[in-house]
Amino acid sequence: MHSREAYVRPTAPFVPLLAKELREVTAGRALWTMLLLVCPLVGYSFVQAVSLYSESSATALQSPVLARSLSPLDGILVPTFGAFYVAVTLLFPFVAIRVLGQEKESGALRLLVQLPYRTSTLIAAKFCAVVAAWLMVSIPALSALALWAILGGHLAAPETLNLLFGHLLYGLLAGAIGLLAAAISDNSATAAIIALAVTIGSWVLDFTLAGRSGLSAWLAQMSLTQTLRPFEQGLLSAGLVLGTTAVIGGLAALTIVWLPPGTLRRAKIIRSACCVLMILAGLGVATQLRASVDLSKDRRNSFSPADERLLATLRRPLIIRVALAVEDPRYIDLRRNVLAKLERAVPDVTVILASERPAAANPSDDYGQIEYRYDDRTDVSRSTSPREILPLLYALAGAQPPAPGAEEYPGYPLLVSADATLLWFFGGLPLLIVLAWWRIRRLPPDKGLLAHQGVKP
Repeated sequence: MHSREAYVRPTAPFVPLLAKELREVTAGRALWTMLLLVCPLVGYSFVQAVSLYSESSATALQSPVLARSLSPLDGILVPTFGAFYVAVTLLFPFVAIRVLGQEKESGALRLLVQLPYRTSTLIAAKFCAVVAAWLMVSIPALSALALWAILGGHLAAPETLNLLFGHLLYGLLAGAIGLLAAAISDNSATAAIIALAVTIGSWVLDFTLAGRSGLSAWLAQMSLTQTLRPFEQGLLSAGLVLGTTAVIGGLAALTIVWLPPGTLRRAKIIRSACCVLMILAGLGVATQLRASVDLSKDRRNSFSPADERLLATLRRPLIIRVALAVEDPRYIDLRRNVLAKLERAVPDVTVILASERPAAANPSDDYGQIEYRYDDRTDVSRSTSPREILPLLYALAGAQPPAPGAEEYPGYPLLVSADATLLWFFGGLPLLIVLAWWRIRRLPPDKGLLAHQGVKP
């Protein structure tokens, strides 16, 4: 009688599998083609951003007040990485599809699943290859940061790293969509159509439902674009990170379910339903998390440190009733300058928003009023400025307003031209990419993994 252990295949080492995946993703044309396309796209955006920033700096150097509005995060980093975001949205899913799609089309996937690896291990190796591909694709954008520093521009480490982290999460999300599309499709062409339908459909969803309330506002939050916006404002939100991670993990789980070619479709559908429930549960938990960190240099998402400390002591419920429509510019100012900051600073705050704007012919006398209720005290204001609203809240709480702080954001104006950097983005960097591509193509093909495991076609 044979023992149970005789039928258990030994676990294969992970490193050869990872090396195989890295080799295959760098040997394909999709990655290098995308790299060549990203270079001029990011380069042109960077040069234009520096040009506009320099024009604004010419006026700001004469006025300290105007200088405080010049932030490299808004003027340089977000526009430059905005071009990178477009490239990742439209092109990076093709790179991720290449990681899995070619194996399905060639039949190598049937050989791969015979190796002593769990399906989750195979997908983990492919995700590592996707991360490596994203790091390579981000080289033009990272070089733009280096060029900005060489030109004398200011880079604040916390907000810069936070923006990079947001783009990494977005890249993983786009890569997970591509892998899942490749897993459920018979060929790469179909997978590409599915991936583009999701990414471009997300843009349509965002543009169509932006600025609406109710169910439309909830659906608009499902847009992929929403993933990057807090990071572009220098805000690190625990709920957003958890929600994005839950979606990436759920898509990876769905890929694991649909990868094995011999599993019955009915079983895959049942397991997929469990994965979808897992994603929804993760998103539900994420919506309850309010913890966030303002990493912006100018503290645009926060009140002054003294106000933050005082607002944190308001332990009783604060109820704010806003008689404004979502699309009203006054509500947009109130949300950006006051409400979003209060939700981060006050332990217990509830915002009640009027759903519809009154008709112009019969305007309501209450429209435009903002009612603040703290404990058993109530006050009303029409202002959207924190300079008027914060003293009102302190009066309701019976607290003494803190002394005004002397520290202000200085701004970082800079008169400089980046036209010479076009030689790097349109000449030097593409040449290095072509040389690296040529060098990798000359390497001998890696055929050792299947032979090492004793698997024969």
